[in-house]
Amino acid sequence: MKQEKSCGAVLFVGTGADRRYLVLHSTQGHFTLCKGHVEDNESEHETAVREIAEETGLSVTFVDGFRQTITYAPRPQVEKLVVFFLAEAASETVVCQPEEVADAAFLPFDEAVARLTHDSDRAVLTAAHDFLESK
Repeated sequence: MKQEKSCGAVLFVGTGADRRYLVLHSTQGHFTLCKGHVEDNESEHETAVREIAEETGLSVTFVDGFRQTITYAPRPQVEKLVVFFLAEAASETVVCQPEEVADAAFLPFDEAVARLTHDSDRAVLTAAHDFLESK
């Protein structure tokens, strides 16, 4: 079985009741979190930073202590590992990469969870939200 790896992050702005999370509308039609394939000898954080910049134009600050993984089969005979971090965006001005991202929005937690297409993304977002709420 072929192995693939991607890295990304749950991105947020604001604090407490004003906190909002970034949901991307992929050009493939699904709603997702920001992530992408590891290139060359990048570290997980380097991949996440590059993918976030490419897909959204955002710069971020990672929140220490959060790392979640999911695995799934995007195609037959392929197993994909995705590593998610948690990061605060420096601004809300998203510049979508037109080849991959049709639209993006920072949404309150309940709206963001409801918008995401995949259960695995919803679980990661919920874990990130709970992590921030516990701090």
